[in-house]
Amino acid sequence: MLTPLRIISASSLAARIEMWSERTGKTMGPEDVEPATWARAEESRQYTAVQLQAAHQRLLAGVGRTPEWWSDYNLLITPTMNQPMPLQGLQKDDIGKAFGIFTMPFSISGQPAISLPLHWTKNGLPIGVQLVADFGREDLLLKVASIFEQELSWKARLESLQNSLNLKKVEH
Repeated sequence: MLTPLRIISASSLAARIEMWSERTGKTMGPEDVEPATWARAEESRQYTAVQLQAAHQRLLAGVGRTPEWWSDYNLLITPTMNQPMPLQGLQKDDIGKAFGIFTMPFSISGQPAISLPLHWTKNGLPIGVQLVADFGREDLLLKVASIFEQELSWKARLESLQNSLNLKKVEH
């Protein structure tokens, strides 16, 4: 059985590719994106509108069962992704493993969440941690993010990463 996240993420990817085709005036094809990205977008074309809506409803039903959880806790802490991200070259089956498992349910539900770079790989790439709060508690997420930003010196990390990748400096 296909998971709701797989159906939703693949369909969303195909829609984004079509949006870029409209935006650029050029029909996007397999030569314009990585092979795994194109394969996932093509996979989505087999899903019906009914399957997409059922996946969306199933995912929302799962997230919607959590309100009682918030009476005992202020924040849910999860990884942003389940593995460090390669700079390029994800295979089709790796896309779903890397993206969405932790972040997508809250993106779909509209529940406030924020991803923060709280660790770094030996190569200097950020490892994200997602904080999720109850509906209407964006204030809590911003307070916690501000504390982490002050304590962990993100500005120095960003400048180091920019230098190692020869990226343009971002003004703060």
